[in-house]
Amino acid sequence: MKNFNNKVAAITGAGSGIGQQLAVLLAQQGCHLSLSDVNEQGLAQTAALLQNSGVRVSTHKVNVASLDEMRAWAQDTVQQHGAVNMIFNNAGVALGSTVEGAAYEELEWIVGINFWGVVYGTKEFLPLIKQTGDGCIINISSLFGLTAQPTQSAYNATKFAVRGFTESLRQELDMENSGVSALCVHPGGIRTNIANAARMNDSLRAFGMNPEKSAKTFNKLLRCPPEEAARQILQAVQKDKRRLLIGNDAKTLDLIQRILPTGYQKVTALAARFSKGR
Repeated sequence: MKNFNNKVAAITGAGSGIGQQLAVLLAQQGCHLSLSDVNEQGLAQTAALLQNSGVRVSTHKVNVASLDEMRAWAQDTVQQHGAVNMIFNNAGVALGSTVEGAAYEELEWIVGINFWGVVYGTKEFLPLIKQTGDGCIINISSLFGLTAQPTQSAYNATKFAVRGFTESLRQELDMENSGVSALCVHPGGIRTNIANAARMNDSLRAFGMNPEKSAKTFNKLLRCPPEEAARQILQAVQKDKRRLLIGNDAKTLDLIQRILPTGYQKVTALAARFSKGR
């Protein structure tokens, strides 16, 4: 996809952060938008930013963990815009917990949004995108889809799953030569609401960690502005990349994992223990 002019993009999690900035940048390039989020107030704020953009914008309250809602949104997108060229499966949540301390309900919640939301978005939009012969599936994984971290097992599991799912999809699309591609995005620390909205359970206290303090500490690591992340993602789509790492933190930890494929775990655990004791 060489340009976005007069194309149609669907974006989950469009009410804030990377999703919102993707919408703004795409609109500036003449791309029509079908925006979804579970947060209607955030959606309204994004729509307000696009008020004078000159492109068609539709907004939809959607829970990405619901197949029925995702299916209805995909069909509404085509009805309202005539076609769809891209789906940005961007919505995501975080959970801070030990493996032992994670409740099954918490695990179902994060898997429903972070993994099933990507699966539903991919499968419901893919046949529609194929009809255009010029499109892309963009799935947002994470730095934590490349390396595992203590107290992030559920988040790691979902983001590793998104990576494997998307890389397999890309190979199938290569084999079909349908004009549609797939990109897996691994952002590092992006300044979004994910840390503020993260669930931190009391199992962290068994590790001597304060859940509230952990969220604040994590927030300090979010340095890259979402508009820069969005810019790099759109550039990667135009270059037909398969994988995109955003931020020096993502690139550095990816390199460490490649050099020390199992040894990095000891380094990470020691660093976490040192940080906890400070």
